[in-house]
Amino acid sequence: MELLYAASVGLLVSCGVFLILRSRTFPVVLGLTMLSYAVNLFLFSSGRLSLNSAVVLGQSSEYADPLPQAFVLTAIVIGFAMTAFVVILSIRARADLGNDHVNGHVPEINNKRKV
Repeated sequence: MELLYAASVGLLVSCGVFLILRSRTFPVVLGLTMLSYAVNLFLFSSGRLSLNSAVVLGQSSEYADPLPQAFVLTAIVIGFAMTAFVVILSIRARADLGNDHVNGHVPEINNKRKV
């Protein structure tokens, strides 16, 4: 189970990094979202994966650690705010620059003027 969990976190990180390196804003937003999902899964796994453990003390001999769960809830809120900010920033850049490239310049492919 841990191997599958670690592989899914690694897959999310690699896809997120690949999308962040794209030249358009929508893949960058998707890449940031995938990276935030990977961070949430990583934080959740830091509390050790356990089955049939009580959430509250006193219900069984073993209990789940509530600290990683609180970290994940905080990371979800921060990730949502960051995604909303990046979407608004990309909409504003599209309105001001007229394109949705990250660096603001459209790559010129065969757009040379004939004199």
